Amino acid sequence: MRARYESREEQRRGLKKSTTGAEQRDDDQSRAALLGSKGVRGQLGSIVRSSATSSTVVRIHNSLVIDSPKELERLVHEELNKGVVGLNNYSGKFGKYGGKYVPETLISCLGKLEAEFYSAVRDPEFQTPLYYAERLTNHYKNENGEGPELYLKREDLNHGGAHKINNAIAQAMLAKRMGRTSIVAATGAGQHGVATAAACAKLALDCTIFMGTQDMQKQPFNVSQMKLLGAQVESVEGSFKDATSEAIRRWVGSLDTSYYLSGTVVGPHPSPSMVREFQSVIGKETRRQAMEKWGGKPDVLVACVGSGFGLDSGKHSATLARGDVGVYHGTMSYLLQDEEGQILWPHSIGVGLEYPAVGPELSFLKDTKRAEFYSVTDQEAIEAYLRLCRLEGIIPAMEASHALAILEKLCPGLPNGAKVVVNVSGRGDKDAEMVINRSNQAPMASTVTN
Repeated sequence: MRARYESREEQRRGLKKSTTGAEQRDDDQSRAALLGSKGVRGQLGSIVRSSATSSTVVRIHNSLVIDSPKELERLVHEELNKGVVGLNNYSGKFGKYGGKYVPETLISCLGKLEAEFYSAVRDPEFQTPLYYAERLTNHYKNENGEGPELYLKREDLNHGGAHKINNAIAQAMLAKRMGRTSIVAATGAGQHGVATAAACAKLALDCTIFMGTQDMQKQPFNVSQMKLLGAQVESVEGSFKDATSEAIRRWVGSLDTSYYLSGTVVGPHPSPSMVREFQSVIGKETRRQAMEKWGGKPDVLVACVGSGFGLDSGKHSATLARGDVGVYHGTMSYLLQDEEGQILWPHSIGVGLEYPAVGPELSFLKDTKRAEFYSVTDQEAIEAYLRLCRLEGIIPAMEASHALAILEKLCPGLPNGAKVVVNVSGRGDKDAEMVINRSNQAPMASTVTN
């Protein structure tokens, strides 16, 4: 399920050679697929493909027949400009990143999923609080009493204890809509597994969760929760990346009845675009809540992506700091790999961050410098975990603690009154025992401030 570069020189030039499959559709075919099945807003008809000529005819409103690429382009942009989906990701590409690097046998299945996703893309929203962290704000004020104002997007208060439910319930409903009867998923820290199991219990879907043996040892509480919710939890030797590979293999073996429910922006299109869309409620709520609280947008948004013990040690998951462009699990993005294109083993104290790749849009944002990426160590994340516990009475997930940790370096350089929002993506009950053991139950004097 992966293509790799033939040489580092080709990698620098962006030339790729696939060993297991290639991207199957060109731009015109991607546009046609967007107009396929029930189509945008359910208004468009189906693609009729002629095997004799390999031409594509698209029926619009069951009457108009379009066979001109320019007319296709016009109609696609007409629908996109109505705000149905983002102009930059309707074909699953963010610059050169993303796409479908999969065997041909999966193209039809992914095309059906893509069409169903676009027709069902509008769902009702619900809100989690945008919380003013007063004591954390005071902690970072300078000797003159000046500093940024810190707010926490409280995704840890969601059902299941994390942001994962936003995406899991939406995709489970999509699977039900497509007539699928069973769900296959992979989980790292277990938060996505719990959310998926809960959604499947509600919607009467069979649920199988794959989880690495290393992660199961670290997160026994979430394993128990998944089983209580009726999921079958299958262990895979290794970590999250190995569990993901096994879940995809299981899904490929029963495409007509099963649905692969991705919990993060990895895999071939439309998986990254779906997760992005269903989790975009976080950003939309944050923007709306910020306008209500102080009448403007946040100055800085902070979230966790990767982490590690230390960049120089080689034990990290800091893909955007040390990765190279490659293809893994069906999509192009930045990837931890060696000189020959072999996957490097990732490490993170936050199990949910222990993956060798990142999403295609993050890769694109790095190249275009629309986002800045920093790294923190395991110890810095533990200190941030304890700091929030003792200043705000909030126990954050170890993954979110990496985002909180960067405040130590970020806040001193920000102007007085700058509005900073940190996404607390989940709660940290699952990490409490590990943090206590790693910190030797020692109090942190630096966190007890007013």
